[in-house]
Amino acid sequence: MSLPLPLLDAGYRRILRPAMFASYGGDPERVHEAMIHTLATVGSNPAVRAVIRLLAATSGRPVRVAGVDFPNRVGLAAGLDKDATAVLSWAGLGFGFAELGTITGRAQPGNDRPRVFRLRASQALINRMGFNNPGAEAVAATLAARGVFRGNGAAGLPIGVSIGKTKLVEIDQAIEDYLVSLRALAPHADYLAVNVSSPNTPGLRSLQDAGALSDLVCALVAETGATRSPLPIFVKVAPDLTWGQLDEVIEVCERTGAAGLIATNTTLARDGLAASDRPLAELTGGLSGAPLASRAREVVGYLAGSSRLPVIGVGGIMTPADATAMFDAGAQLVQLYTGFIYGGPGLVAAINTEDKERA
Repeated sequence: MSLPLPLLDAGYRRILRPAMFASYGGDPERVHEAMIHTLATVGSNPAVRAVIRLLAATSGRPVRVAGVDFPNRVGLAAGLDKDATAVLSWAGLGFGFAELGTITGRAQPGNDRPRVFRLRASQALINRMGFNNPGAEAVAATLAARGVFRGNGAAGLPIGVSIGKTKLVEIDQAIEDYLVSLRALAPHADYLAVNVSSPNTPGLRSLQDAGALSDLVCALVAETGATRSPLPIFVKVAPDLTWGQLDEVIEVCERTGAAGLIATNTTLARDGLAASDRPLAELTGGLSGAPLASRAREVVGYLAGSSRLPVIGVGGIMTPADATAMFDAGAQLVQLYTGFIYGGPGLVAAINTEDKERA
């Protein structure tokens, strides 16, 4: 039996989060790295993993999307477990799926530090990480070492893997770079997310243009379609696209055989910041968290209302009410990133509880 929600929530918000935020001189990235290291260590011990799951996890509403069975509708967004080292821990924290990465064909260090900033009054983050990761082959080896293969349930939940373009690879060579990642990671993923919308890799967002996106998705779908059981391909879009650009994305994804859409990535806009956080608005990078909630929900509603493809909603989900609003807008699944940083496993449990009660 899990801990009562108020206790789980208070334990994180009043004790664990203040301690984490104050550690390592308040450096958000070092805190994040320590958290992932701890979770990876926990995940390596089945007994400890089982105890944490007993205390923190709650059941939610099961759903089948794009041929994948999800035990609940709350997922971990890409960006938290970039290297897949904590893959065995996410089910124990109540998630119904976890999206790892973003992973690139080649290893790369990402952008210079500091590259993650907390905007606490706004319940937001700005990041300009730049797809720092050890590369597709190394992540595939990590997943293999943990016994995680497509459909085997070793992680206790479905695994998505987000793939992106290596920074040093020119745009006209991007397709082959994505295929390198797909070929290495497909044996370990229940779905792949195609990240063409991060603002932190120069030129990446141009791959959302109709022609470039069509060529890319066609190539990825063709590669997976050659197998006995094609791997679902989701396309992740930016919140900064116009309605016309979203129409083009929908047309391309429906025509090329994509399995679904993920909306949204971080934004370059700086609307909705608290007054005390406005001096940070000039920082380069993508903004996530509460200020993104309204726009992310608008984009999800537009995509869900204009397309037959399932939509995973992500962006600004900081409370159970935010998740409910995202479901009501048409999302079949939701993902947490900044909300999990600020709200912890209590937020995951609360969303699952409310979603199950609404079923």
